[in-house]
Amino acid sequence: MKHLLRLASAAVFVIAAAAQIDLKNPPPPPEQPIPYSHKKHVGELKLKCNMCHPNKEPGEVMGIPQASTCMSCHSTVKTDSPAIQKLTEYAKANRQVPWRRVYQVPGYVFFSHKSHLQTGATCETCHGNLAETEQVFKATDISMGGCMTCHRVKNAPLDCSFCHEQR
Repeated sequence: MKHLLRLASAAVFVIAAAAQIDLKNPPPPPEQPIPYSHKKHVGELKLKCNMCHPNKEPGEVMGIPQASTCMSCHSTVKTDSPAIQKLTEYAKANRQVPWRRVYQVPGYVFFSHKSHLQTGATCETCHGNLAETEQVFKATDISMGGCMTCHRVKNAPLDCSFCHEQR
């Protein structure tokens, strides 16, 4: 039985390694419903990530900002912009902007933003230098192989059960 489990683990690793993205030619960013520049907001205006992306307890998931969060500035800033007018409509209707995900951790993987931040990782560790990025794209490899490489470099746990629930 242990032999079969090792073979299955090896197969999962090989499949995950083959799914790694080509960081020299990353996929294009998805088209978003409203244009948003991290370069403008993070780079020029020096906004901190957690101003827009809350990390509510227990801290595993970084939130996507509500339209009302954006409106705390944009109720008076660039109100003549068609994009901000569209954002205003989402806020008035109390609707979430349907942002298209760039990064998606599979449901069978346990990933905690809080534990990564507590051990010294920064947003840039996985998401790249957003202060110089107009549109978010996959700047780092978050496949199993990419995560394991980072864990090796940082001497973080590599045990399967650290990220995967064992049944």
